Amino acid sequence: MESPKSQNITWHHPIITREDRERLLGQRGFTLWFTGLSRSGKSTLAAEVEKRLYERGYITYILDGDNIRHGLNKNLGFSPEDREENIRRIGEVAHLFRQAGIINMTAFISPYRADRRKARDLAKQGEFIEIFCRCSVEACEKRDQKGLYKKAKAGEIPEFTGISAPYEEPENPEIIIETDKETIEEGVRKIIFYLEKNGYIKTRQGLSSSPDIKNT
Repeated sequence: MESPKSQNITWHHPIITREDRERLLGQRGFTLWFTGLSRSGKSTLAAEVEKRLYERGYITYILDGDNIRHGLNKNLGFSPEDREENIRRIGEVAHLFRQAGIINMTAFISPYRADRRKARDLAKQGEFIEIFCRCSVEACEKRDQKGLYKKAKAGEIPEFTGISAPYEEPENPEIIIETDKETIEEGVRKIIFYLEKNGYIKTRQGLSSSPDIKNT
Protein backbone atom coordinates (compact mmCIF):
# COMPACT_ATOMS: atom_id res chain seq x y z
CA MET A 1 0.00 0.00 0.00
CA GLU A 2 1.36 3.41 -0.96
CA SER A 3 2.08 5.90 1.80
CA PRO A 4 -0.07 9.07 1.90
CA LYS A 5 1.46 12.19 0.37
CA SER A 6 1.08 14.14 3.60
CA GLN A 7 3.42 12.98 6.37
CA ASN A 8 2.03 15.11 9.20
CA ILE A 9 -0.97 12.87 9.90
CA THR A 10 -1.74 10.31 12.59
CA TRP A 11 -4.17 7.40 12.46
CA HIS A 12 -6.86 7.72 15.14
CA HIS A 13 -8.32 4.51 16.55
CA PRO A 14 -12.06 4.70 17.29
CA ILE A 15 -13.63 3.78 20.61
CA ILE A 16 -16.40 1.87 18.83
CA THR A 17 -14.88 -0.98 16.83
CA ARG A 18 -16.02 -2.70 13.68
CA GLU A 19 -16.97 -5.71 15.78
CA ASP A 20 -19.17 -3.46 17.93
CA ARG A 21 -20.98 -2.17 14.86
CA GLU A 22 -21.47 -5.63 13.39
CA ARG A 23 -22.94 -6.90 16.67
CA LEU A 24 -25.32 -3.95 16.75
CA LEU A 25 -26.40 -4.53 13.15
CA GLY A 26 -26.52 -8.30 13.41
CA GLN A 27 -24.52 -8.77 10.22
CA ARG A 28 -20.97 -8.79 8.87
CA GLY A 29 -19.63 -6.19 6.49
CA PHE A 30 -18.42 -7.45 3.13
CA THR A 31 -18.17 -6.34 -0.50
CA LEU A 32 -19.82 -7.79 -3.59
CA TRP A 33 -17.67 -6.47 -6.44
CA PHE A 34 -19.56 -6.68 -9.76
CA THR A 35 -17.34 -6.33 -12.81
CA GLY A 36 -18.00 -6.66 -16.54
CA LEU A 37 -18.50 -4.73 -19.76
CA SER A 38 -20.91 -1.83 -20.09
CA ARG A 39 -24.48 -3.18 -20.33
CA SER A 40 -23.43 -6.60 -19.01
CA GLY A 41 -26.01 -6.36 -16.22
CA LYS A 42 -23.87 -5.31 -13.26
CA SER A 43 -26.16 -2.58 -11.90
CA THR A 44 -29.32 -4.61 -12.53
CA LEU A 45 -27.96 -7.62 -10.67
CA ALA A 46 -26.65 -5.50 -7.81
CA ALA A 47 -30.04 -3.80 -7.42
CA GLU A 48 -31.91 -7.10 -7.36
CA VAL A 49 -29.48 -8.65 -4.87
CA GLU A 50 -29.81 -5.58 -2.64
CA LYS A 51 -33.60 -5.90 -2.77
CA ARG A 52 -33.44 -9.53 -1.62
CA LEU A 53 -31.03 -8.71 1.19
CA TYR A 54 -33.13 -5.72 2.29
CA GLU A 55 -36.21 -7.95 2.45
CA ARG A 56 -34.29 -10.21 4.83
CA GLY A 57 -33.41 -7.31 7.09
CA TYR A 58 -29.83 -6.63 6.03
CA ILE A 59 -28.39 -3.12 5.74
CA THR A 60 -26.80 -2.60 2.33
CA TYR A 61 -25.57 0.07 -0.04
CA ILE A 62 -24.79 0.10 -3.77
CA LEU A 63 -21.87 2.07 -5.18
CA ASP A 64 -22.84 2.46 -8.83
CA GLY A 65 -20.38 3.55 -11.51
CA ASP A 66 -22.46 6.28 -13.15
CA ASN A 67 -23.76 7.60 -9.82
CA ILE A 68 -20.28 7.90 -8.32
CA ARG A 69 -19.08 9.82 -11.37
CA HIS A 70 -21.76 12.44 -10.66
CA GLY A 71 -20.17 13.25 -7.31
CA LEU A 72 -17.12 11.70 -5.70
CA ASN A 73 -15.38 11.03 -9.02
CA LYS A 74 -16.84 13.82 -11.15
CA ASN A 75 -13.33 15.10 -11.89
CA LEU A 76 -12.25 11.84 -13.53
CA GLY A 77 -12.47 10.83 -17.18
CA PHE A 78 -11.85 7.47 -18.85
CA SER A 79 -8.13 7.50 -19.52
CA PRO A 80 -6.22 4.52 -18.06
CA GLU A 81 -4.91 6.80 -15.31
CA ASP A 82 -8.36 8.12 -14.43
CA ARG A 83 -9.85 4.63 -14.50
CA GLU A 84 -7.18 3.51 -12.05
CA GLU A 85 -7.93 6.41 -9.70
CA ASN A 86 -11.67 5.80 -10.07
CA ILE A 87 -11.34 2.24 -8.83
CA ARG A 88 -8.79 3.18 -6.16
CA ARG A 89 -11.29 5.59 -4.60
CA ILE A 90 -14.11 3.07 -4.81
CA GLY A 91 -11.96 0.42 -3.19
CA GLU A 92 -11.32 2.78 -0.29
CA VAL A 93 -15.02 3.65 0.05
CA ALA A 94 -15.96 -0.03 0.00
CA HIS A 95 -13.38 -0.57 2.74
CA LEU A 96 -15.04 2.14 4.86
CA PHE A 97 -18.45 0.51 4.39
CA ARG A 98 -17.02 -2.81 5.56
CA GLN A 99 -15.60 -1.10 8.63
CA ALA A 100 -19.10 0.24 9.31
CA GLY A 101 -20.49 -3.31 9.12
CA ILE A 102 -22.49 -2.61 5.98
CA ILE A 103 -22.89 -5.01 3.07
CA ASN A 104 -21.85 -3.03 0.01
CA MET A 105 -22.08 -3.73 -3.70
CA THR A 106 -19.95 -2.02 -6.33
CA ALA A 107 -21.12 -1.97 -9.96
CA PHE A 108 -18.18 -0.73 -12.03
CA ILE A 109 -16.62 -1.94 -15.25
CA SER A 110 -13.28 -1.97 -13.39
CA PRO A 111 -11.50 -3.27 -16.50
CA TYR A 112 -8.01 -3.85 -15.11
CA ARG A 113 -7.03 -6.85 -12.99
CA ALA A 114 -4.38 -4.87 -11.11
CA ASP A 115 -6.93 -2.29 -9.95
CA ARG A 116 -9.38 -4.96 -8.82
CA ARG A 117 -6.55 -6.71 -6.99
CA LYS A 118 -5.71 -3.51 -5.11
CA ALA A 119 -9.35 -3.17 -4.05
CA ARG A 120 -9.34 -6.79 -2.86
CA ASP A 121 -6.09 -6.27 -0.96
CA LEU A 122 -7.82 -3.71 1.26
CA ALA A 123 -10.15 -6.44 2.52
CA LYS A 124 -9.50 -9.29 4.90
CA GLN A 125 -9.76 -12.86 3.70
CA GLY A 126 -13.33 -13.63 2.64
CA GLU A 127 -14.62 -10.04 2.75
CA PHE A 128 -14.31 -9.38 -0.98
CA ILE A 129 -16.48 -11.37 -3.39
CA GLU A 130 -15.74 -10.73 -7.05
CA ILE A 131 -18.70 -11.33 -9.36
CA PHE A 132 -17.85 -11.46 -13.06
CA CYS A 133 -20.82 -10.55 -15.26
CA ARG A 134 -19.66 -12.34 -18.38
CA CYS A 135 -21.39 -11.10 -21.53
CA SER A 136 -20.27 -10.89 -25.14
CA VAL A 137 -19.70 -7.50 -26.74
CA GLU A 138 -22.41 -8.36 -29.27
CA ALA A 139 -24.99 -9.05 -26.56
CA CYS A 140 -24.02 -5.88 -24.65
CA GLU A 141 -24.39 -3.83 -27.81
CA LYS A 142 -27.88 -5.21 -28.43
CA ARG A 143 -28.91 -4.04 -24.95
CA ASP A 144 -27.38 -0.62 -25.40
CA GLN A 145 -30.36 1.71 -25.75
CA LYS A 146 -28.09 4.76 -25.41
CA GLY A 147 -26.14 3.79 -28.52
CA LEU A 148 -22.78 4.05 -26.77
CA TYR A 149 -21.27 1.04 -28.53
CA LYS A 150 -22.32 2.42 -31.90
CA LYS A 151 -20.74 5.77 -31.08
CA ALA A 152 -17.59 4.05 -29.84
CA LYS A 153 -17.26 2.06 -33.07
CA ALA A 154 -17.67 5.31 -34.99
CA GLY A 155 -14.83 6.87 -33.00
CA GLU A 156 -17.11 9.34 -31.22
CA ILE A 157 -16.34 7.92 -27.75
CA PRO A 158 -12.62 7.31 -27.09
CA GLU A 159 -11.31 4.80 -24.55
CA PHE A 160 -14.52 2.75 -24.60
CA THR A 161 -14.05 -0.62 -22.88
CA GLY A 162 -14.51 -3.57 -25.18
CA ILE A 163 -14.14 -1.47 -28.33
CA SER A 164 -11.19 0.92 -28.09
CA ALA A 165 -10.00 0.08 -24.57
CA PRO A 166 -9.24 -3.34 -23.07
CA TYR A 167 -11.19 -5.37 -20.53
CA GLU A 168 -9.14 -7.90 -18.56
CA GLU A 169 -11.41 -10.73 -17.47
CA PRO A 170 -11.09 -11.94 -13.87
CA GLU A 171 -8.88 -15.00 -13.60
CA ASN A 172 -10.44 -16.49 -10.49
CA PRO A 173 -13.64 -14.70 -9.44
CA GLU A 174 -15.77 -16.14 -6.66
CA ILE A 175 -18.88 -16.09 -8.87
CA ILE A 176 -19.44 -15.99 -12.61
CA ILE A 177 -22.82 -14.98 -14.04
CA GLU A 178 -23.28 -15.63 -17.76
CA THR A 179 -25.57 -12.66 -18.21
CA ASP A 180 -26.13 -13.29 -21.91
CA LYS A 181 -27.30 -16.83 -21.12
CA GLU A 182 -28.76 -16.69 -17.59
CA THR A 183 -31.77 -14.67 -16.51
CA ILE A 184 -31.54 -11.99 -13.83
CA GLU A 185 -33.44 -14.29 -11.47
CA GLU A 186 -30.98 -17.11 -12.07
CA GLY A 187 -28.07 -14.77 -11.42
CA VAL A 188 -29.58 -13.47 -8.21
CA ARG A 189 -30.31 -17.00 -6.98
CA LYS A 190 -26.72 -18.01 -7.65
CA ILE A 191 -25.37 -15.06 -5.64
CA ILE A 192 -27.77 -15.55 -2.73
CA PHE A 193 -26.98 -19.26 -2.65
CA TYR A 194 -23.25 -18.48 -2.49
CA LEU A 195 -23.79 -16.07 0.40
CA GLU A 196 -25.89 -18.59 2.30
CA LYS A 197 -23.59 -21.53 1.62
CA ASN A 198 -20.52 -19.62 2.82
CA GLY A 199 -22.14 -18.14 5.92
CA TYR A 200 -22.36 -14.50 4.86
CA ILE A 201 -26.11 -14.45 5.45
CA LYS A 202 -28.50 -16.78 7.24
CA THR A 203 -29.95 -19.67 5.28
CA ARG A 204 -33.69 -19.70 4.88
CA GLN A 205 -35.75 -22.82 5.43
CA GLY A 206 -36.31 -24.88 2.30
CA LEU A 207 -33.08 -23.80 0.62
CA SER A 208 -33.06 -25.32 -2.85
CA SER A 209 -30.02 -26.61 -4.66
CA SER A 210 -28.13 -24.24 -6.91
CA PRO A 211 -26.34 -24.66 -10.22
CA ASP A 212 -22.57 -24.72 -10.16
CA ILE A 213 -21.27 -21.37 -8.89
CA LYS A 214 -18.35 -21.13 -11.33
CA ASN A 215 -19.41 -21.61 -14.92
CA THR A 216 -15.87 -21.61 -16.26
